[in-house]
Amino acid sequence: MPTRILDFAEPFFTVSIVTGETTVSVGGKAILLNLAEKPVRIFDQMLEHLQSTVIADVDIRDVDKAILIERFDDYPDTDALFDQVKRTWPSAYDVRQEERLRGVSHYMSPKVWIGRIGLTMYHSGSVPLNVGLHRDHPFCPVPGFREVHTQVVGFGKMQQCREKDPSTLYLEEPMAPGTTHRPMYDAEGNYPWHQFETITPSIFMAVEMLPEGAQPPA
Repeated sequence: MPTRILDFAEPFFTVSIVTGETTVSVGGKAILLNLAEKPVRIFDQMLEHLQSTVIADVDIRDVDKAILIERFDDYPDTDALFDQVKRTWPSAYDVRQEERLRGVSHYMSPKVWIGRIGLTMYHSGSVPLNVGLHRDHPFCPVPGFREVHTQVVGFGKMQQCREKDPSTLYLEEPMAPGTTHRPMYDAEGNYPWHQFETITPSIFMAVEMLPEGAQPPA
């Protein structure tokens, strides 16, 4: 099926994966994330692999594999949205049991897997978030795990540090709705110490890409 609706972000956003489409007409605003090596064409612009942008009322072309997030711009009262999200999604600590998430205002949607690609929405409810620097992803024992994050609502920043200490910050990428930070992993899938930090309360989407030989967690 060339376009498949994914329900993990309902009832808040409509998310779909589009595969193998020559032309797709998009009405209204949407966030477009290109998951394929082949660029997506938007008029004379090219959206490269793991790049994202906000599009509106436009045809996109040569879509090999991409994610569309619709209705992200439908909430003039984001506080009301966030209150509803907190009543709907469990805390990330309750789901993941990672000590760095204990007591943190961080909530997560269900996760959906499309092959070896996992998608999850997260709501970060405090400023600062203090989610904790990390560089390992223990649920994937096979080397080569890749992950990026796409901002959906609100504003944040992806931080990279030399050590497990925010004072050793060396790179910070601001993230607004429609932004995906640049990949931070090397060819072997090694990560620096990194964390997402809030500028405002926000929602972002995590995109996890498992290497060959790894299977989605049960």
